[in-house]
Amino acid sequence: MSEDCIFCSIVAGEIPSRTVYEDDDVLAFLDANPLAPGHTLVIPKAHHEHVQDMPSDLAGDVFAVLNRLVEPVESAVDADGSTVAFNNGEVAGQEVPHTHGHIVPRFEDDGSRPIHSIFGDRPNLADDELDDIAASIADGTDD
Repeated sequence: MSEDCIFCSIVAGEIPSRTVYEDDDVLAFLDANPLAPGHTLVIPKAHHEHVQDMPSDLAGDVFAVLNRLVEPVESAVDADGSTVAFNNGEVAGQEVPHTHGHIVPRFEDDGSRPIHSIFGDRPNLADDELDDIAASIADGTDD
């Protein structure tokens, strides 16, 4: 727990939430400032600031709850689809420094755009640059 984290305060019961799912390790609740009706946040109860800070088993549990909730969230608000995402770090738009996944219901006429729209021009990378990046990522997964 982090004393100055709003999500930790929700987990502790100090701040009320509209909880839609809870187990020993994961909590899901409606976003207090939703982007769409039914906007749901899924968090680990333990405080981890970034996705990569979570132990693998907890990350799996969080994603399993996201997976389990997409259909009920969409059904509850008669959505045509949803955007499921993590903002990982302040530069990526993470406003609360506690890992949280978003399930944002989407509607045919909502005027929102796909996740690709948040980026400007795409980089023009040569094959050797792509090969180097792929190799570097692959090397980083060796444990």
